[in-house]
Amino acid sequence: MTNQAQNSNPQKKTEYNLEERTATFGLDIIRYCKSLKLTVINKPLINQLVRSGTSVGANYMEANGADSKKDFKSKISICKKEAKETMHWLRMLAETNPENTAVSRKLWCEVHELSLIFGSICRKI
Repeated sequence: MTNQAQNSNPQKKTEYNLEERTATFGLDIIRYCKSLKLTVINKPLINQLVRSGTSVGANYMEANGADSKKDFKSKISICKKEAKETMHWLRMLAETNPENTAVSRKLWCEVHELSLIFGSICRKI
């Protein structure tokens, strides 16, 4: 089969770049947080969400630079924990900002998928 025929194969497995996906997620979290009003309730929630939401990608980058399989698994485990924490803060912000529920839900679904991916990686190592 020629290269051209391989490239047009509809059954070709799609490649996913998890580094890019986690970076995009972190940027989406930042954009979302910038859109929220800085109220006395929102301010600490936003701070926590930015920290955990951007940490998912940062820890994934560290995992990719791990020195051993054990170190890699440990860092991926941290990615999963940060993703779970991010789900919590998104839930809190969705409750306090009902006008932004659709965006919160979209971000929550993405981080839930990331959490499942990291859990699967941990189980396979």
